[in-house]
Amino acid sequence: MGKVIAMANQKGGVGKTTCAINLGGALVEMGKRVLCMDLDPQANLSVGLGLDLNTVEGSMANVLIDPDVTLRSIIRESKTKRLDVAPTTIELSSAEVELFSAIGREMALRDKLTPDVLDEYDYVIIDCPPTLGLLTLNALVAADGVIIPVQTQYYALKGVAALLRIIKTVQARLNPELKVLGLLPTFYDSRTILGRDMLDSLKDLGEHQVFSTVIRQSVKVGEAPTAGVPITVYEPRSDAAKAFLDLAKEVVRAQ
Repeated sequence: MGKVIAMANQKGGVGKTTCAINLGGALVEMGKRVLCMDLDPQANLSVGLGLDLNTVEGSMANVLIDPDVTLRSIIRESKTKRLDVAPTTIELSSAEVELFSAIGREMALRDKLTPDVLDEYDYVIIDCPPTLGLLTLNALVAADGVIIPVQTQYYALKGVAALLRIIKTVQARLNPELKVLGLLPTFYDSRTILGRDMLDSLKDLGEHQVFSTVIRQSVKVGEAPTAGVPITVYEPRSDAAKAFLDLAKEVVRAQ
């Protein structure tokens, strides 16, 4: 059955969506079949993989709220072969509010990740919203592993400890199988002293491993979503594409 990986950090702008899309694309390049799940009401992952939100009828909001809507029924093909999307829309914000009064609200996503879906994919990558709310909690409860993208800047590092505390609580009470696959340095600029110092600080943060792969600032990575494809398709020979392929290899080894 497919491995479920949550891409989580409560701080916005650290590259969660970018990493989810491009890790998915890199895994596809390795011959894997991947489902990217958009659990952020901003729907950037859905758009970044080429979906027109005006054509989205069923979304993750319906899956989480309506017991009769299956995850399989809303999955769409992206522009990239073997890379599918479970899209979302802004309606997911109101769906999260509805979930608060639901029985077993933390398990809503896990219950919808049925064997027929997991058997079809090697990896399910969940793009979480930039909060520690119920949507992120659902992702952590449903996941086998979590990757924490961390921008190599001072304020980004400060928030990681809070997320790690939440993860420990989830491991203790709701999902003992959840594994922190690693902290992923993003937006790294080796030319600056701050960038180098923050990378060293990240490695000294605690017991969790830091991926050897570092995601650097890249114009091409920013351009790829406009084409609706991962960087591995948009500019396969770029340094950024190579970095995400290296990350994918690390993720496969970590499982």
